[in-house]
Amino acid sequence: MKVFFVTFGCKVNTYETGCMAKTFAEKGFTVSDTAEGSDVIVINSCTVTSASDKKVRQSLRKLRHENPDSLIILTGCYPQAFEEEAKKITEADIITGTRNRSEIAGLALNALSSSSRTKEAYIQQYTGHEAFEPMSYDSNERKTRGFIKIQDGCNQFCSYCIIPFARGRIRSKPPEDIASEVTALVKNGYQEIVLVGINLAFYGAEAGLSLTDAVETVSRVEGVKRIRLGSLEPEMISGDDLLKLKNTESFCPQFHLSLQSGCDRTLKAMNRKYTTADYTRLVSSIRNIFPDAAVTTDVMVGFPGETEEDFEESMEFVRKTAFSKIHVFPYSPRSGTKAAAMPDQINSSTKSERAARMTELGHELEREFLRAQVGKTVPVLFEKENCTSFHRGYSPNYTLVKIKREPSIKSLRNSIFYVKIKESMNGFCIGEIIPAEPKG
Repeated sequence: MKVFFVTFGCKVNTYETGCMAKTFAEKGFTVSDTAEGSDVIVINSCTVTSASDKKVRQSLRKLRHENPDSLIILTGCYPQAFEEEAKKITEADIITGTRNRSEIAGLALNALSSSSRTKEAYIQQYTGHEAFEPMSYDSNERKTRGFIKIQDGCNQFCSYCIIPFARGRIRSKPPEDIASEVTALVKNGYQEIVLVGINLAFYGAEAGLSLTDAVETVSRVEGVKRIRLGSLEPEMISGDDLLKLKNTESFCPQFHLSLQSGCDRTLKAMNRKYTTADYTRLVSSIRNIFPDAAVTTDVMVGFPGETEEDFEESMEFVRKTAFSKIHVFPYSPRSGTKAAAMPDQINSSTKSERAARMTELGHELEREFLRAQVGKTVPVLFEKENCTSFHRGYSPNYTLVKIKREPSIKSLRNSIFYVKIKESMNGFCIGEIIPAEPKG
C-alpha cells in the first residue's frame, strides 16, 4: 500500500506530516513521492488566510480528478477551524482536524478494508485542557537540519488570527520526550536541531518551564552541534533568557521576532502584547549579548485602519531596526476574526503598493546585513550540493554561504568548516574555506 502526502503552511505542519508518515510506515504503508498509484492521499492543510483555504480546496479537486480511486484524507488547521465548511467538501473521504494525528493511519486502514466507502468526519474540538499530543520524528533522510515541534496552541487571540481556534490553548512537549527525539535524530546524522511551535516562545508556560529549558535539554544530548529557534513572540523573551542562551555553546544567534507592524496604533488594533519601544529594547539586548546576531521578522501591511502615516511610521521603524531579512505580506481578512469585521478595510491596490515598498526596504536591509558579513570567519554547516558550481551551507546566524566547488573536493554535506567570507551577493555570501580541521 502506498500513501502520498501534500503539506501546506508552516514548519510545524511539515513536522507533523513527517510524524504521520512514520505512523503510516509502521502500519505497512510505503510513502510515495507521487499521488499517482497511491492508495491513500493525505492533505495536511493550513488556514492562516482565506487564500490558504482556497489552495487546499483547489488541491483537493485536482487530486480527486486525477486519482478517482484513492482514499483522500483532509486533515489539519482548515477543518479544525471551519468544521462545518470542511464537511461540505465532497472530494475528501475522511476529514480530521489537528488532534489525534496518530490515529489517521488506522482510520485509513479501516476505510480501505471496508466494502463500501462512506464519507467520515473525525474532528474533536478543543476544551482547553488537552495535553501535548505525543509525536516523534526520527527521519533518516539525508538532511542536515532536524525540526522538532515542542509547543502547540496559542492563547494570544491577535485580532487578525484564526490559529487559536485551529490549534487550541498552549501546551508543551515534556523535556524527556524532547531529549529522546533529539537523540534519535542525532543517531541518524543530524547535527543541527531546530525547535518549532505554534507559539514557540510560550514553551512550558503552563508547566513552570521556559523556552531556555528546552534549549538546555537539547544541548545536553551528545552530538548536537547547533540549536536554532523558530519564530518567536517578542514579549516572552527576557534578558535572563538571552544570557542563558549565550551560555549555551551550540545555540545559533538567529532571532526571528514577529513584529507585524512598526506602528503602535496598528499594534494595539492587532491586539499585539508589546509596543515598538518594548521591541526596540529587546533587539538592543540581543545585539549587545550576541554581536553577530541576525534579527529577522514578519511585517503585515494594509491592516484595517492603517493610514499612510501609520505605514510610513512602520517603514521607519523597520529601517531603524535594521532587520537582516523581512517577510512581508498584505493583510488578508480572515472570517471568524475581529479584524475581518473592522471598519476602514484597505483596498487591494493600496495593500499591494505598500507591500512592494516594504519588500524593497527589506531587500535593501538584507544587502546591508550581508555586506557586514564580509571579512568575518564563520563556521559553516554545509548542506547537500544542488549545483556543480558551489558548495553551500549556513553560518550560525543563518547567512547563506557559498564556496566554489573544485573537482578535487569531495562533498562537504553535513560537515562544518570555517569559512572566510570574501564577498556579498544578492541573498548570499561568497567565501573560502580556511585551513583547519573540520568540526563535524
